[in-house]
Parts: sequence; C-alpha cells; structure tokens
Amino acid sequence: MTENALLVDPAWLADRLDDPGVLVLDCRVTRVPQPSGPSLWQSGRGEWEAGHIPGAGYLHMVDDLSDPDHPVPFMLPVPARIAAVLARFGMRPDTTIVVYGAAADMAAHRAWWVLTASGCADVRVLDGGLKRWQAEGRKLDAGAVDFPLAPPLDLQPRPGMVADREAVRRAIDDPGACIANALPEAMFRGEGEQVYGRRGRIAGSVSLPAERLIDPDSGCFRPVADLQALFAARIPAGSERVIPYCGGGIAASTLALALTAAGHTGIQLYDGSLMDWALDPDAPMETG
Repeated sequence: MTENALLVDPAWLADRLDDPGVLVLDCRVTRVPQPSGPSLWQSGRGEWEAGHIPGAGYLHMVDDLSDPDHPVPFMLPVPARIAAVLARFGMRPDTTIVVYGAAADMAAHRAWWVLTASGCADVRVLDGGLKRWQAEGRKLDAGAVDFPLAPPLDLQPRPGMVADREAVRRAIDDPGACIANALPEAMFRGEGEQVYGRRGRIAGSVSLPAERLIDPDSGCFRPVADLQALFAARIPAGSERVIPYCGGGIAASTLALALTAAGHTGIQLYDGSLMDWALDPDAPMETG
C-alpha cells in the first residue's frame, strides 16, 4: 500500500476487506476501574464472537500484548512474543494491520502503540471503531475466523518510541522535553478515587487528558486542526520530545496516537507510567 493514513475510516477499510495484505483485529475489552492500582480489562472475545467486522480476528491488550512476567502491569513484551501472537493470524512482513475497538477504545490505541513499537511496519486504527462502522450500516459477521498460520516475523523494535524511568527523570529538567499526563485533570491534580501508587503527577508535567482528544458523540478523534491547537496551547514551544504517560500506559497510548496523527515527532511513551514511577519513593511528584 502507498497510503499512510494512521487513522482510517470505514469506507477505506471496507474497500480492503478482501485484500490478503490487510489484517483486521478487534481489540474490544471492558475496563473495570479499581480504587488503587491498575484497572481490570475484561476480555471482549464474547462480543467479538457475537459480531465483528468481516474477517477480523480478536486481540486482547493484556493477554496478547503485555509482558506476563514483569512486576509492572501492561508492560511492552519482547518482540518475539508479539511475533508469535501475530503468526496465528498469518502475519507477513508486508501486512497492514488495522485495529479497532467499540468506539474510541484506549485498548485499541494501546494495541497500535505496542505493535508499532515492537516493529510492525504498518499499523492503523479504525477511527470511531465498531460504533462508526455500524452507524454507517455496514455488515458484521459472527463466529470464529480461520487464519493461515505463518512463521513468526523477525521484528525489529523501535526503542525510540519508549521512555523508561531514568529518561523521564532527565526530561524533568530538559527544556527540549515535555512530559504530558494523559489522565483526567482531576487525577492530574491528585484528586479522585483511583490512585496509581501515589497521588498527583510527575513533577513538571503538563495536562493533556486523553478524553479531550475524542469527540464523545462520534467516538472519533477530534479534527487534526483541533488537536494541533490543543497541543500548541499545552506543549511548550521548543519541545523536541513529548513523553506521554498515565497510570499504566494505556491512556498515554491514546495521547501518543493523537500526537502522531497531528504530525508530532519525537514521541516517547513512558511505558510503566505512574505505576512504575511510584515504585521509587524519591521520584518527584506534584499535586494541586
């Protein structure tokens, strides 16, 4: 494919459902917030079996795309694990992956980020997800989907898309870096019920809530011009790097996707986010 639109619409995808070079993956999950620590993400496999975009497989953000042995939840796994998962779907080096959720599902955005950071060449997101697909009267299929098995790819990860705790520490005093909190503004201030280890935000970070990037009626990302205006208002001029973070790297993936769609470069997601940051009692935080 010669196009490189990160966010695709239902018409674009419908024209390519019979293309063997396009792999569609349903990433629906149900988020269950917890008073403290990571949310629970319940599988949407049952919903997928009941009705999905024709030919779509099912991919679970936690079970398929996280490191099961890491002490911090949801962390990026080794590329070989991702390659083994994708081999079940017949993934080839030139395959275009399109992920979707129920609407603007952060789990689908996390899937985009994990797959891209792991080395997949072409990963896109169905803007508006299944909600938009159905609103346009497009058909669904039910039941299992058979995929041809493929040998695991030799994925080459993109370490430049990832920031660790030490990189974030250095960024606090770096005028060329902007650390951006994707949680709701109340949580940014240290308010609300859910806490990721410690209340508040990483010192020096700005507030860019993931929820503000989405049109609540359509479930689509806001127009690129609106996103660019929001980012220009919140990200200091001269920031060559933007480091999105949240509680566990999920909402931060939505922010990373929106930044990329709006033309920003130098985006390094803090994968462990606050659940990693809070493990160090000396890691500076702010409230208010």
